[in-house]
Amino acid sequence: MKNAIVLLTLLFSAASVAAPSDEEQIRSNLVDMWAALEEGDIEQYAKYVHPDYTVFGEGDVYLAEGKALELRNMTDWVGRARDVHTEMHHASVTVRGATAWATYYWTDAGYTDQGRFTSRGKSTRIFVRENGRWLCIHGHFTAVE
Repeated sequence: MKNAIVLLTLLFSAASVAAPSDEEQIRSNLVDMWAALEEGDIEQYAKYVHPDYTVFGEGDVYLAEGKALELRNMTDWVGRARDVHTEMHHASVTVRGATAWATYYWTDAGYTDQGRFTSRGKSTRIFVRENGRWLCIHGHFTAVE
């Protein structure tokens, strides 16, 4: 009987803890993606990127397509940059079924061989929910002076 009470208590406690909302999960995914890059952990970063990922980067003329290309580009970036930290400002997340988009401003700073850099800009990221996880399928970044 004592074990049954403990089990019921554990089940009730677990049921009363609310799961994070989709919006919270997407915000958390963005922060976790940046943290992985700041730590140089491309494998961790890759867990949040959809296989069909596309991106218009800050200075890109053409659309970059595919997760493999994104991972190569990010591997190159973390190999050249160090002590990078990114902050998200005024984020808004909208969820429509299994598709969501996040808009936000960012600021970041770090170092390359050329010295200290800072940047700021605005971004839109699109996510899709597959197998219970939100994956980033598109990014669009615009630097702001």
